[in-house]
Amino acid sequence: MAQFFMIHPDNPQARLIREAVKILREGGVIVYPTDSCYALGCALGDKAALERILDIRGVDLKQRMMTLVCHDLSELANYAKVDNSQFRLLKSATPGSYTFILQATREVPRRTLHPKRSTIGLRVPDHKVALALLEELGEPILSCTLMLPGDAEPLSDPYEIRERLEHLVEAVIDGGWCGTEPTTVIDMTDGVELIRAGKGPLAPFGL
Repeated sequence: MAQFFMIHPDNPQARLIREAVKILREGGVIVYPTDSCYALGCALGDKAALERILDIRGVDLKQRMMTLVCHDLSELANYAKVDNSQFRLLKSATPGSYTFILQATREVPRRTLHPKRSTIGLRVPDHKVALALLEELGEPILSCTLMLPGDAEPLSDPYEIRERLEHLVEAVIDGGWCGTEPTTVIDMTDGVELIRAGKGPLAPFGL
């Protein structure tokens, strides 16, 4: 049975943040709010938890839909190879509703990478609950949008999320309304290429 945490979106309660992070560290899967949609998340190096997320989503790793959600730009740079021009672009758009495709460093587990390009999706969310979780954890959360098989859009009601996933995850965090519009996805491995237009504005990238 999943634990249900009601965490204030503007003033996250430190005690509840610590409890949720303890669940992540012990191999749990959580549902947590971001600045675009609710997300499924687990600890970066936890293979079993990753496989459970893929089962919940009804996908496999060949579809490469996992993202490393980072606390800030400096943490992101630990997991991606970023040159000066890329750094300036990232700095102008983070935190925000973007997922960036970048060349991964050796810090990223190989099973989470694109099999041919060694790339990974990374993002820095603009949501206080997500950032509080990341700060307490001290490393990225391996995440994907909470979109269940057969659904037309991501789940957005925490109580519906609890009802549908209470036996599949260890914790559901109610952080208020997040919306259902996904992140804007930008591939920065060779210039700047728009992969998906979403919540993040395109203007900072000249698109």
